Parts: sequence; C-alpha cells; structure tokens
Amino acid sequence: MNKVLLHVEGSSVLALSVYFYWASEFSWVLFFILLLAPDISMLGYFLNNRVGAVIYNLFHTYSLSIGVILCGLLLSAPAVTAIGLIWTAHIGMDRMVGYGLKYPTAFKDTHLNRV
Repeated sequence: MNKVLLHVEGSSVLALSVYFYWASEFSWVLFFILLLAPDISMLGYFLNNRVGAVIYNLFHTYSLSIGVILCGLLLSAPAVTAIGLIWTAHIGMDRMVGYGLKYPTAFKDTHLNRV
C-alpha cells in the first residue's frame, strides 16, 4: 500500500507541475528539452556509488526544486520559475514510475524499491 501511495504522490506532483507550467504559459519546447536534464546527475556514479548517490539525490529531492520555484516567484524571474517547475515535474515523473532516492550501495537500490 505504501508503494502505491508513493506512486500516486509522484503522479500528483507531476500533474500539478505540468498544470502550473501550462497556466504560466511557459515554453513547451523548454519543458521537453529540460525534462530529463536532472538525470545528468547520474554521471556522479562514474566516480563511485557513494558520490553518485549523493549527487543524484541532491538533484532528485523536492526541497531544491521547490526552492528554485520560490526563488523565481519571489524574484519575479519567470525563467527560474519555469526551470523549477520542470525540475519538480521530473522528480514527480520519476516517483510515478518507481524511481526513488538512491542508497550508496548500488544505483538500483532506492527508497521506493530495488529497480
């Protein structure tokens, strides 16, 4: 049941991020170009599992992406807000399909399950 709730949560975050992106009339070209950009953080795994997990988790936590959205809103910087919404949508999409934050043991060990 908990796993289902986490997938529903991810779906909800993705849907809300896309809705607010649409409502703000941001560029869909930018959205699709940047949607997978946070996955570049996987390159940290070339160093080792521990560093890879830390870098990956840094780019896949809602705290930073929502912080970027808030900065964009507070500074009246639409591009920053758009990037934050895309980033949050990416994290929601990952959670929706079962990808979670990584444990330092292996890339496939996540807080949701073993991928």
